[in-house]
Amino acid sequence: MSEQYGVLTYPEIGGQSEALAAAWKQLEQQQDWVEKYFKSDKYDEVVFIGSGTSYYLALTAASTFRKWTGKNASAHPSSEIYLFREQAVASKKEVLLVGISRSGESSEVILALDSVKELSGWTTCGMTCDEESTMAKNVPCLVSPLGKEKSTVMTKSFSSMTFMLQAAMAQAAGSEAHVAELKEVMELSKEIVPQGDAAAKAVIDGHPELKKFIYLGMGAYVGLAHEACLKLKEMSCVWTESFGTMEFRHGPKSVVEPGTMVCLFLSENARAYEVKVAKEMKEYGAFVVIVTAEAGEDTAFADLVFTTGGSHLSDEARSALNMPLVQYIGYYTALREGRNPDSPRNLTQVVKI
Repeated sequence: MSEQYGVLTYPEIGGQSEALAAAWKQLEQQQDWVEKYFKSDKYDEVVFIGSGTSYYLALTAASTFRKWTGKNASAHPSSEIYLFREQAVASKKEVLLVGISRSGESSEVILALDSVKELSGWTTCGMTCDEESTMAKNVPCLVSPLGKEKSTVMTKSFSSMTFMLQAAMAQAAGSEAHVAELKEVMELSKEIVPQGDAAAKAVIDGHPELKKFIYLGMGAYVGLAHEACLKLKEMSCVWTESFGTMEFRHGPKSVVEPGTMVCLFLSENARAYEVKVAKEMKEYGAFVVIVTAEAGEDTAFADLVFTTGGSHLSDEARSALNMPLVQYIGYYTALREGRNPDSPRNLTQVVKI
């Protein structure tokens, strides 16, 4: 294996705590954005869009927005708004369209935002890591300043943009409780990142028999499960899928056998139900990983229980804390397979059409 493998990706995963802190500081300078867009009662629906990782981020963002603000929100791939807008969003509404793109150069998100600019009832804005990008020049954007990455795969950019959008939502909702939660997340992240590194390395190095990987989540964690699956798929090209936790029992569980890792992002909201699913997968021979705020007797059966802390925090606020472990799992699996996570097969950092 080349010594040059992962020289970009590894430090970028490791730098996400600093990226969260920088996003928080930047948001203090963009309060006008929060007031104009997320705090406004003008909009009937807030629509988050992105492509690939940014779409999965949009799923988590929309879920959080609905819960924390009590307002309507949805998430769609950018191409659905550009090519199937009337099927995705009902007409005769006031819509805030929020484009999400690390680079701000993804063709699909730019086309989607441009396609509604002249339409009545549509307002556009965005979230990016590059203030000089095409998207940032075209629409007002929140900017995660340390979310920029040289590697192809998105890691700290995903975590920092998720965190920054959630912080903007908490402020827009006037929720001191959620603002305090996110401040605590910044502190917890400092320890969770290195802990995720060590735990992921131990799992992948210690269990070469693992050939199938499945990620499960519900609520705000559906997007996280899809993103964890994508990280592994991009970096290592191994067999991996993602599902809603309860939905996995309705057919897809047939693929579980020894050599399968099932990783559950465990919510506190549905903990008892989700633990039952994980136990069932263990009975089928799966290597079960549970990412949770706090371990308990109910999770003792799992092969790995990775705790993020913050059991008193909301499920949504802990989203960014759930990512380091699974990002490192993707990284170490790529090395095990002899692949360079910095240069995934067939992929480029920016997708253009």
